[in-house]
Parts: sequence; C-alpha cells; structure tokens
Amino acid sequence: MEELKKSDFYFELPEELIAQDPLMDRSGSRLLMLDKYSGRTEHHIFREIIDYLHPGDCLVLNNTKVIPARLLGVKEDTGAAIEVLLLKRKEKDVWETLVKPGRKAKPGTRLSFGGGLLRARVLDVVEEGNRLIQFEYDGIFEEVLDQLGEMPLPPYITHKLQDKNRYQTVYAKYEGSAAAPTAGLHFTKELLAAIGEKGVDIAYVTLHVGLGTFRPVKADNILDHHMHSEYYQVTEEAAEKINRTKANGGRVICVGTTSCRTVESAADKNGVVAAGCDNTEIFIYPGYRFKVLDCLITNFHLPESTLVMLVSALAGREQVLAAYAEAVREKYRFFSFGDAMFITDSFTKTDK
Repeated sequence: MEELKKSDFYFELPEELIAQDPLMDRSGSRLLMLDKYSGRTEHHIFREIIDYLHPGDCLVLNNTKVIPARLLGVKEDTGAAIEVLLLKRKEKDVWETLVKPGRKAKPGTRLSFGGGLLRARVLDVVEEGNRLIQFEYDGIFEEVLDQLGEMPLPPYITHKLQDKNRYQTVYAKYEGSAAAPTAGLHFTKELLAAIGEKGVDIAYVTLHVGLGTFRPVKADNILDHHMHSEYYQVTEEAAEKINRTKANGGRVICVGTTSCRTVESAADKNGVVAAGCDNTEIFIYPGYRFKVLDCLITNFHLPESTLVMLVSALAGREQVLAAYAEAVREKYRFFSFGDAMFITDSFTKTDK
C-alpha cells in the first residue's frame, strides 16, 4: 500500500461553518447521504434517516455519558488561576488530568475549587505531561463535580453551553467520557422509538471518549501516529443482537466513530463480536477491512484528523473529500454541534 500522508486528508473549511451552538431541534439538522460504493450523494433532514433504515438492520449506539470534567480553580499558595480537565479515573479519588498551565502544577502543589468545596494535590507527572491528582471533598464526588464542573467542550467551540444536557445523547447512561459521541446528538427518544417500531434492532455499547479524539495527527506519515487508549464494554445482549443481525444478512449501522471502533475492536477475524470489556487503541485508515460495520452515521470531522481517515477507510478518500467539498459548498455545519452524514450502501427507501 502506498504511504498515506497527513496532507492527503486536508480540506479547506471556512471558520464560519464550525457550529458553535446546538440546534433547538436535535433531529432537525441536515443529513448528507453518501453511497460508499459510487460516491453519489443526497441531501435530507436528519429525522428522514428512518426512511433509509431497513427492518432487520441493527443500529449500534454508544451510551457513554460525558462528565462535567472541566474544573476552574486556584493554587492554594499563590491564588493563581488553574484549569484541570479530568481524563481518566485511576482509583477512587485519583485522576489522570490535563492541567493548564502545567508548569505551575508540580508534584505537591495544592489546588482549590469552588472556594474549597473541592481540594486537590498533584501527585505525579505522567506521559505527555498529564498530572495525577488526588481529590479531597465531603460527600459524593459526582455531586460535587456536577456542582462545580463545566462540560469539556472541544477547543474549536468558543461559545458557552447554556444547557449541559445538549452535550449529552438522550440515551447517555454510563459516566466516563471527556467528550460526547456527537453523532448520537441528532437522535431524539421519539425518533429512536419509531426506528425500533420499524423492526430495526438497537444495540448499546459503551466507549468512554478520551480527549485524544481531538489530538492532532503530527506525523506526516499517518502510520507513525499513535492512537490514545479508550475503555470500552460490550454487553452479552449487544453482542448477541449484532451477531444475529450479521447472521441474518442485516446491516450493522454504527452511530459515530466511537461505536465503530468499539465493535471492530471487539470482533474476531471472522467478524463475530465478543461480549466483554477492554481498552482499544485501534486506528482505522484506508486499507482497513471492516469486520462488522456496514454503514456509518457520523458528523463532519476536522481536516487531517484520525476521524476523517476512518470515514475514508469506509467510503474511499477521494469520495469522502468530494462529499466534504459539497458539504462546504452547501454550507453544512461542521464538527460536534454540526450536521450529520450517513455513509450507506443503499438509497432505497422502506415504508415506515
């Protein structure tokens, strides 16, 4: 296979197309449909996706829940402002974190949040300059965090989020993500109920999204890029639904790149998904052969990102970049709060 360069996945994106706020109506966003074989496109409203889901398909959703992981506080000795982003719980009150400014957070440094409602001590500096921090508080940590923490919105979103729930899917269940699985933000409970009534199976998996999702690819040869590790879990019920769908000739349609990475990580070489939990560093780029996934519902991603590379593995780099160029011309909204794309193998409508 020829060497793939980071620049092969670049596209021009006007800054005004980066969505800063969620739409009032989750399912009212736009939907660009892309045929993964021919490159043909169609334009729709997201809720119309139900017309293109077939009885016997299986929709795979990531039910992770974003924690309000951004804490604004001060150094106890100097009062200097400090920002802490919770990345991964290591033990009960010890978290791996990203601290800004990091140089002021040496081991032993004591921090305070919310006028002392939450206090912390820096224990150690670990890989990539992250800090291990031990927290001290009265009561229940999650309740203190809910009171003091802010949603860790991606760096390209500069507006303040008015409603924390708009950075959660309506089916979010298990806390642990530092970022939302944003393709799922388009679904309402009513739309999911209608999809289920149509005879589409719905399987829930869990992958806790890390901030590595937003880490830029720095290596020019993309094979030199190291993926971050993320925890996932597949229940017996989800594995059974996915495997039954494949055995019966139905399509497995993943909602978001996180659901895709979960099922592909949990599958053996024959495409049989095993229940269980593990950590995955799977990196999907053109040349990858999908074992489980047939179609993908996803948002529009950053230029030169691992997510654009994953989408290109499914529908071909040139076809994806052509569809992105069309989305730019049509003024689609990009990234976390933006519009959606359905990469499919069929534009055939089925009756509701």
